[in-house]
Amino acid sequence: PMRRRTRKFIGAITILVYVSLYALIAMAVAQGRLQEAEKIWHYLYYAVAGMGWILPVMPIIRWMERPDPEEV
Repeated sequence: PMRRRTRKFIGAITILVYVSLYALIAMAVAQGRLQEAEKIWHYLYYAVAGMGWILPVMPIIRWMERPDPEEV
């Protein structure tokens, strides 16, 4: 079994890569689709996109924080 310290390292790298790619894709979508939209759509998109990365990352954080077998 993998130790907590190793899981945290792998999880941190995974989250950094995911959030970086997510931000690039979110910016590309905003530039491609929101250029001529009304301001309200800009605000709504950025609110949803700004919070949208959290749900996919939660299982990774839960996995990282599991206790080691000998701690249980």
